[in-house]
Amino acid sequence: MTILWMTLAIVFLFGYFARYASATVITHGYSHVIRPSKLFVLGSMLTLVFVAGLRSNIGDTFNYVNIYEENTFTWEYVLSQKDVGFGILQLILKAISEDPQIMIFTTALFTNALIVIILAIYSKRIELSLYVYITGGLFLVSMNGIRQALAGAIAFTATKYLIEGNFIKYSLIVVLASFIHQSALILLPIYFVVRFKPWSKATIALLILSIFIVMGFGKFSSILFSAIEDTQYGGYEDFNEGGASKLRVLVMAAPLIIAYLGRDKLKRLFPKSDVIVNMTLLSVVFMIVSTQSWIFARFTIYFGLYQLILISWIVDLFKQRDQKVIYYGILVCYLAYYYYENVISLNIIYKSNFLTW
Repeated sequence: MTILWMTLAIVFLFGYFARYASATVITHGYSHVIRPSKLFVLGSMLTLVFVAGLRSNIGDTFNYVNIYEENTFTWEYVLSQKDVGFGILQLILKAISEDPQIMIFTTALFTNALIVIILAIYSKRIELSLYVYITGGLFLVSMNGIRQALAGAIAFTATKYLIEGNFIKYSLIVVLASFIHQSALILLPIYFVVRFKPWSKATIALLILSIFIVMGFGKFSSILFSAIEDTQYGGYEDFNEGGASKLRVLVMAAPLIIAYLGRDKLKRLFPKSDVIVNMTLLSVVFMIVSTQSWIFARFTIYFGLYQLILISWIVDLFKQRDQKVIYYGILVCYLAYYYYENVISLNIIYKSNFLTW
């Protein structure tokens, strides 16, 4: 964990200096936009890329390494697979090098670079977004579900079109992401779901639906897996790793609860925050359902990234005199959660053939 602790410290410091050296830009869409220093943002990005890209373990990394080493990536083989885009990427990379580290590094580069770029555009406090990206678990997830994390990062770049309501451009990016992992297609109908006003009756309906799904999960899962049994996800019916912890649900829900309490001020500070709030809500909904089966938590790869944007704005929802306390409170609480999840609960051990301490 030493490397990961160092990563957290370095990324946060780069993010803090990026905001400290930022410029404020007045736009027609926002009351003001913080443009963090590109140099320091680059420092955070490269730190994440090198740590993730030079790893030799964590999650299903070894499975991807085995697939890369054991298969000959011809066009015939690639086109026979479900996620053609990822196959093409591996075909290109294997033509360059037989070493699977190039695949790990390249996916880490694309995934983290795209996420950091979008966070730099929409986050009020970039260092908080990056801090929660690590302590909230999404950085670790990016080293576990490689394909889905890459697809999520690509889809995340469609945030601009989601906010602006440009379905054509949004859908083109989502379809591109689906070539990496087909589950990204869920974001196409989601576009219409998140157009409703936050905290409306539709919001309440979503939360109630998630609770009913949890209560009647046996029946729900039977219907769901019957519907997808002929897809590449049909095998998930036998997926048995338990459910997500209730603590994780609480951690994901906390920023949303604060956003609700300060919804009027949030609307003034960030006029186009509606879709950000709704995507965060969907992340919480999926996490509630995932308490019955962890497989549903995988969908938070797509929605949880919006929570990183939201949390960077909630400090400003409090009175000026309380903001410093809230800021440090967020740091302490997420640090405690990070320690509990990765040291006590999961006992994460980071290994690398290049980075040692």
